[in-house]
Amino acid sequence: MQGEKVFIDGSRLVIEACVRAGSDVFVGYPISPANWLYRYARERFPVVLAATDEITTLQWMAGFSSTGMFPVTATSHPGYALMVESLNMAFMMELPMLIILVQRLGPATGSATTGAQGDLLVVRGTISGGFVMPVLCPSNFEDCWTLSARCVETAITLRTPVILLTSKEMMMTLRGFDLSVLPAVNPVSRKQYSNDSYLPYKPEENMVPGFVPVGDKRYRVRLNASTHDATGLIRKDTPDAMANTIRLGEKIESRVNEFFTYELDEDGEDTLILTYGITAEAARDAVGLLRSRGKRVSLLILKTLLPVSTRVYDMISKYRHIVIAEENRSGLLREILFGVKCPGHVHPVTGIGRMISPSRIMEVVDSCRF
Repeated sequence: MQGEKVFIDGSRLVIEACVRAGSDVFVGYPISPANWLYRYARERFPVVLAATDEITTLQWMAGFSSTGMFPVTATSHPGYALMVESLNMAFMMELPMLIILVQRLGPATGSATTGAQGDLLVVRGTISGGFVMPVLCPSNFEDCWTLSARCVETAITLRTPVILLTSKEMMMTLRGFDLSVLPAVNPVSRKQYSNDSYLPYKPEENMVPGFVPVGDKRYRVRLNASTHDATGLIRKDTPDAMANTIRLGEKIESRVNEFFTYELDEDGEDTLILTYGITAEAARDAVGLLRSRGKRVSLLILKTLLPVSTRVYDMISKYRHIVIAEENRSGLLREILFGVKCPGHVHPVTGIGRMISPSRIMEVVDSCRF
């Protein structure tokens, strides 16, 4: 692929990066606007299975993951809703896998041919009890490549499901693109436990238990989706079992900066445009136009959305005005960062049913009192 200019969409880049990072199997149930991911997976993955529905998809993925293979699927909100119970199971069992969530207009089935950025709070609340999975979000074609590989690495390193949150436009719109700008992607190393003694859920120093696939003849392997201690046996509310449950969140939150990715273009400390995903394209254009008029405006594009790194607050704390642009009705990223009540210095740019334009962002920036 190197040194080649092509007409391509984000779906092909995502699939190719996943395969090069070492993903073994794609399990899917076709749904718009994730259809191209399913099609390209059939061309590139060593194993591709067509599931009967989205519930079966995640159950099969859990089975593959338990054997040491790395599974990937792609869906949109209606399909993701059916996966939630099984995702909780995989999270509790600590089974690495990747779910590519291609956002579209809701509620319910909404419109399969209209994009949106409406699923951020859905993925934030997927795991019961206040736990959160890593969520990464590409802002351009380069991100489709690098973040897909990062998702595979993060899932394997932390033994957890990971979400790649993207959009209809990013996955289905064909563009001219120079593949020579893409870095090499190498297979992620998958280390298996090999010491004398073994407890299925005893964490190592990195807070992650050593992995042994089911069927191993050396050790007794237990996978458990109910509350359990280090032995993998069901325990209700013992101190060891509760500590093990709390660890599921801490292993991700304490290591978020290992997979925290962003793009920061600073120019002054008055106004910051904060965005993610497909709206980043409009934000980049808006910043260029505003600067051509003499306005000093900074831009922060978040590519790791969850868990929220404390570095986000460190970066945004110095600005007098923060303009948050995202394609949904109420401002989901704004709510995650600042709560339901919007602070006076935070200015949302939202919309539903159509993409956010550079002019919309510029209007809000112009309305800020300098």
